[in-house]
Amino acid sequence: MWITSAAVACLAFTAGCSSTDSHVLSAPPPPEPVTTTTTTQTTPVVVQQTPVTTTTTMATPVPQTVIVTQTPPPPHQEVVLARPSADYVWVPGYYTWRDNQYQWVSGHWELPPNSMSKWVPPHWEPEGNGYRFYEGHWN
Repeated sequence: MWITSAAVACLAFTAGCSSTDSHVLSAPPPPEPVTTTTTTQTTPVVVQQTPVTTTTTMATPVPQTVIVTQTPPPPHQEVVLARPSADYVWVPGYYTWRDNQYQWVSGHWELPPNSMSKWVPPHWEPEGNGYRFYEGHWN
């Protein structure tokens, strides 16, 4: 049997291959470019905290000074519920500043610390280019 030179060349070429599995490695395609959109929001808020030093033996909350550049909204019209007794005083609702926005705190009946106490409601007063919040308290 005669073997042609083309057949010898083909046998010589494939002689080194012992299996038919392909071992070609390739990297996965690169990920798509990610575009991020950054938005900046200017919040018309300045919040300052001013601790008040007191010399008491009980733990008292530290009042905060809050100054906001956004005008406070007008108060809500509230329905005053039935008075629990003649000793209680109605504490009206007000706007406070939480989570970078005004939030309404509903009014409620409260028992004064003594019969001579008067409620001074929380309020906002203009100051510079903003509004300062003053906590309510019994006087």
